Amino acid sequence: MWDELTGILPNYLILLCTLLSFLVPYVIYKLNQKLHQYGDPPWKHSRYEENERKGDQNKKT
Repeated sequence: MWDELTGILPNYLILLCTLLSFLVPYVIYKLNQKLHQYGDPPWKHSRYEENERKGDQNKKT
């Protein structure tokens, strides 16, 4: 079945679909990170900073 489909599709279309199958999830991932960075409530950020400080103190001792 795949042989029939790949025989019908032009090479540039196969390459375009391959490229898009990587780019679309990657762009959504990066966009999601930015939205969380700017949209998360402050208490989430402060808890993360507190945990980082505790982790740094544990490494020093």
